[in-house]
Amino acid sequence: MRIVHVTHQGEARWGTLSGDTITLTGSLGGAPTGETLPLEGAALLPPATPSKVVCVGRNYLDHIRELGNDTGDLPKEPGIFLKGPNTLAEPGGAVDRPDWTENFHFEGELALVIGKQAKDLTPQNALSHVLGYTCGLDLTARDRQKTDLQWFRAKAADRFCPLGPWLETDLDPRDLRVQTRVNGETKQDSRTSLMIFPVIEILTYVTRFVTLEPGDVVLTGTPEGVGPLVPGDTVEVEVEGIGVLTTHIR
Repeated sequence: MRIVHVTHQGEARWGTLSGDTITLTGSLGGAPTGETLPLEGAALLPPATPSKVVCVGRNYLDHIRELGNDTGDLPKEPGIFLKGPNTLAEPGGAVDRPDWTENFHFEGELALVIGKQAKDLTPQNALSHVLGYTCGLDLTARDRQKTDLQWFRAKAADRFCPLGPWLETDLDPRDLRVQTRVNGETKQDSRTSLMIFPVIEILTYVTRFVTLEPGDVVLTGTPEGVGPLVPGDTVEVEVEGIGVLTTHIR
């Protein structure tokens, strides 16, 4: 099933997508209300209402190498950082290029949204706590990432996490193609099977320390090919089995 979050008559509403038709529901996972609207022209919202966005850095070996961080052994544990709800941006929306960075980068990746409270997950039950999967764009001020004590400005500024276009609930995350295009040119093209820490391991690791609440988002890391963005660029993140997240840079 595809779950959508949409603005309808001035209100944020949940629904399901079948073909080109959105069927609105009374709540996330609720019963249909009988209202429908066409997907074309619909004002989609990020398909999550998180208390936090948990992100994994350096989860693909080729990405570690391209940033010059392969001087030692592979990471023994996932490298975790946080974004806040303020970072979410809607699919198809525009993000202003900040004037306080000289090196504004794209990082396309698989994202997942938690469906029920998750603490101390095991490999056997981890995926049962996932509501669905979507596309994520981890926007990054690369120069600030290198100079600041933590990655707060570099990763967690307003609208630095476009998400969408919807949630796909029936998906196996272990081997999906992840692509990022800028102005139609492919910049990233990899598979989730090449992650150093797969989705299940990420979930079991994170929930040892932090309780994930329904609606929380987990970004699973970006593959090789990251690069700069300038005003006028259009970024497309496509994850196999989900769809395409489009973001315009202003």
